[in-house]
Amino acid sequence: MSAVAPRRRIEPGTIGSALAVLALIALACALAYWQADPWQWISPGRGRWWMAAALFAAYAGFVAAVAVSRARHARREALPALSPESPGEWLIAFASQTGFAEQLARRSHAALAEAGLRADLAVLGTLDAERLARYPRALFVVSTTGEGDAPDSAAAFVRRVMGAAAALPQLRYGVLALGDREYREYCAFGHRLDHWLRHAGAQPLFDLVEVDNGETGALRHWQHHLGLLAGRTDLPDWSAPAYAAWRLQQRRESNPGSAGAPAFHIALTPADGGGAHWRAGDIAEIGPRNAGDEVARWLAQAGLDGAQTVRRDETSLPIAEVLAGSRLPDPATCIGQSAQAVADALQPLPHREYSIASLPADGSLQLLVRQMRRDDGRLGLGSGWLTEHAALGGEIDLRIRSNPSFHAPDDARPIVLIGNGTGLAGLRALLKTRIAAGHRRNWLLFGERNAACDLHYREELEAWRAGGAIERVDYAFSRDGQARVYVQDRLREQRPRVREWVAAGAAIYVCGSLEGMAPAVEAALQEAIGVEALENLAAQGRYRRDVY
Repeated sequence: MSAVAPRRRIEPGTIGSALAVLALIALACALAYWQADPWQWISPGRGRWWMAAALFAAYAGFVAAVAVSRARHARREALPALSPESPGEWLIAFASQTGFAEQLARRSHAALAEAGLRADLAVLGTLDAERLARYPRALFVVSTTGEGDAPDSAAAFVRRVMGAAAALPQLRYGVLALGDREYREYCAFGHRLDHWLRHAGAQPLFDLVEVDNGETGALRHWQHHLGLLAGRTDLPDWSAPAYAAWRLQQRRESNPGSAGAPAFHIALTPADGGGAHWRAGDIAEIGPRNAGDEVARWLAQAGLDGAQTVRRDETSLPIAEVLAGSRLPDPATCIGQSAQAVADALQPLPHREYSIASLPADGSLQLLVRQMRRDDGRLGLGSGWLTEHAALGGEIDLRIRSNPSFHAPDDARPIVLIGNGTGLAGLRALLKTRIAAGHRRNWLLFGERNAACDLHYREELEAWRAGGAIERVDYAFSRDGQARVYVQDRLREQRPRVREWVAAGAAIYVCGSLEGMAPAVEAALQEAIGVEALENLAAQGRYRRDVY
């Protein structure tokens, strides 16, 4: 099923409403006809008998309409009862005005259930703080209606629960906020809920995900988080990205000799030789593929010839090519099946997301990708494809997703850039944008393992610093000294300067790892300027994060 807003189709409730309208019209016509001349009880006439039959049919239609409508609401609202004795590991709560938030909540619930996690599903308006306190993790899927209001079903929650203080320090949560940028109060209820949860001591699993009018890229981003939370890297996309073909032009290791996993600078260009547009902060969605030797082993175990052609999306392709872009099922279950039957049952591989490290003016779309390993030691799906399995000069499926919540400010205000590891990719693109615009009040705080091996883009950064394009740089290399020093420690050392920059109108951008770095940096910022001040910066768009 597609994750976009559902196509317009005739629902049971729509049919019921139409029947009710027809019934009322028929009733009005009947009454008007009867009032035209007096009723003859002994011999009413054929026309009046027909009218009586029409009235009976209209009444039956009205009763049917009410029954269908009630049945529809009963089916929609029928949710599993929440057990007070044994709540699930997860809670998924939704506040829906048109049904779209409910649809996405149900899909999210199904994704966690398929991964073997016990999850409860509930209407947000039926919950209270005591109920929320029983869950270690929760996901909230909420829409905004009117002038930034909560949906009707959440009105009681807003009044009874969000109107009072709560203590939820045990809760880790995520928020999917649905809205429409044409309205001034865009995703307002989602942000209000997020702020209330933070004030209650709950900790975000990831940053709030905004969805503009059902935009599919943002929904894939939400599903990307779902897969990580569920420990599943093979969850199929709800809606397949419309990939374009790009060419892998360059691949070089960025940190040879590092104590950590290898990281690679990747450069790609459109395969058709045309141009492409993106802004600093945008995301590259990569369509990964299985390694060729892995596909060959699978074919041998399933007893299939990889050269056999199958029909796929109205195209004939070798089964080996289809398998390269699909989740590989247990080969034992495919023995004896035809190649076409196997192809028909395959699910496409999910996309992978990477912060873009360059600008279109650089002539290529550049990424900084660290090799990840699965539990069995194999390279990760996306990082393995980009850093090892894909051939230089070969095609890469890629789609650019706009990420306006991490775009650079348009003016010359100061900017504080904080990150670690491959998070330098997103910060590098922001620096390039600022430098190209002649904005030089840039402060970079960056953390990695060793100065000798892990300072990605060293020459470029040093040249920018020497030329005054970066006003200040603070590095934290955790493995170089006796004590472990991280980027949040450098931030704490510079608390007076942080306050000075914020007072001068600075925006703060954080890019890098969600676990460890991002919450520690946020805590350091709260110590420097205060919780309320940091929340105000976020509300003003002056505190932005791209963490993963």
